[in-house]
Amino acid sequence: MPPSKSSFLDKVLGRLGRLDAAGLQTVLQRLARERSLLETLFNTIEDGVLVLDAQGRILYFNQAVTRLLGLQPSTAEGQMISAYLPGVDWTKLVAFDRAGGQRVLRHELEVQYPRPRFLRLLAAPLDAEAAAGTGVALILHDATEARQQTVEAVESERLQALTLLAASVAHEIGNPLNALHIHLQLMERELKRLLSVNGAVSPRRGRAAGEAATLAEVTERLTRYLGVAKGEIGRLDYIVTQFLQAIRPTQPNRRASSINQVVRETLDLLHPELDNRGLIVRETPGRQLPDAALDPAQIKQALVNLVKNSMQAMTRGGVLTIETGASNDSVWVSVADTGGGIPQEQLNRIFEPFYTTKKSGSGLGLMIVQRIVREHGGRIDLESHVGRGTTFRLWLPLHERRPRLLEAASGSAP
Repeated sequence: MPPSKSSFLDKVLGRLGRLDAAGLQTVLQRLARERSLLETLFNTIEDGVLVLDAQGRILYFNQAVTRLLGLQPSTAEGQMISAYLPGVDWTKLVAFDRAGGQRVLRHELEVQYPRPRFLRLLAAPLDAEAAAGTGVALILHDATEARQQTVEAVESERLQALTLLAASVAHEIGNPLNALHIHLQLMERELKRLLSVNGAVSPRRGRAAGEAATLAEVTERLTRYLGVAKGEIGRLDYIVTQFLQAIRPTQPNRRASSINQVVRETLDLLHPELDNRGLIVRETPGRQLPDAALDPAQIKQALVNLVKNSMQAMTRGGVLTIETGASNDSVWVSVADTGGGIPQEQLNRIFEPFYTTKKSGSGLGLMIVQRIVREHGGRIDLESHVGRGTTFRLWLPLHERRPRLLEAASGSAP
C-alpha cells in the first residue's frame, strides 16, 4: 500500500484557488517552518543525506555529506554526484530509479577524499509510484570504525588460533631440532678428530698416500655437508623462535629511554652483517630528543627486524637510512632502504602472519614489529615506491598512557 500524502498539503492543494493573500502567506509560513524543522533534523543526524535528480545532479545534501565527501555548500548544488562517488555504478542507479517501486539499493564502497573512509550507501527512488525517473534519495553511513573493529576482532581470533598452535608446535619441533643440532656437533667433532689423525699419519707407500688423500677429500665434503645441515637447522630454529615471539603476549617493561641510544645499539649489533653485504648506512639522529617511556629491548627487536628486511631488499651498494625525531607527544624512528619497493596490491598484507615478499622469509618479522609498536601505544607509517624503496616510521608516545579515573567529590561521604 503506497504511503499517504500529508493531510495538510492535501487540504491546501484542494483549496489553493480559493485562498486570499493572507491565507497564502499563512501557508508559506507554515511550509517555511516545516522546511526549517526538516533542515535542522537532517543536519543533526550523523548519516549523510543526498537528493539527486533523474540525471544524477545534486539537489540537496545535509552537513554530514560535507564531512563524508568533502562537498562545498556554496558550489556543490547542481554538480554531478559521480564526481564525488566514482565507485558507484550510476547507470544501474538510473535504471533503478526509472523502474520505481518500493525498493532500496544497498552498496558498499571506499572513498579517499577528504580522507579514506568505508561507506555504506542506501538508495531509494524519490517517488516510488512514478513511471519515469524522478530522482534518487541516498543515505551514506560511515562504517569505517565498525569495519576496523571487525578487522581487529578477526585478527584477535587469528592470533588466538596461532597461540594455540604454537603451544603444540614449539614443543614438537623444538626438541627434535635441539637433538639434531647436538648430534651434528658431535659428528663435526668426530670429523675433526679424523682429520687430525689422518694428517698425523705419514704414509710411506703410494697406495696408502692415495687412500689418505681420498679420506681427506671425503672428510672435507662431509664437513661441508654438515655445515649446510647446521645452517638449515639454525634457520628452522629461527623460524620457530620468530613464531613464538610473534604471538607470545609480553607486556613492555617501559622506562625513560633514549631512542637514539636504542638505534645506536641496534646498528652496532648489525654492523658486521651490513658491512658484509656492502651496504651504505646513513644515520641522522635528532638532536636533544626527549626520553620516551619504552622498552629498549623490544624496540631494538623491532628495529632489528626492520633493518634486516631492508638489508634483504637491497643489493651491494644500497643505502640504508635511519632517522629519529620528535613531535609534541611522540618520538619517531624511520628505517628507509633503496630496494625494489612493495607493490600497491601487497601493502595491505605485509603485516599478516606468514605473508612475505621474500623467497626465504618467515613472514613473521613485520608482525612482531606491529605487535611491539601496538603494545607501546604507538603506530606505524609505511611508504613504498616500486623501484625506489620503502620507508617504515615508528611513532612511540613520550609517556605511558594510563586510564583516567574519576576524581572523588570533595566533602562527599564515603
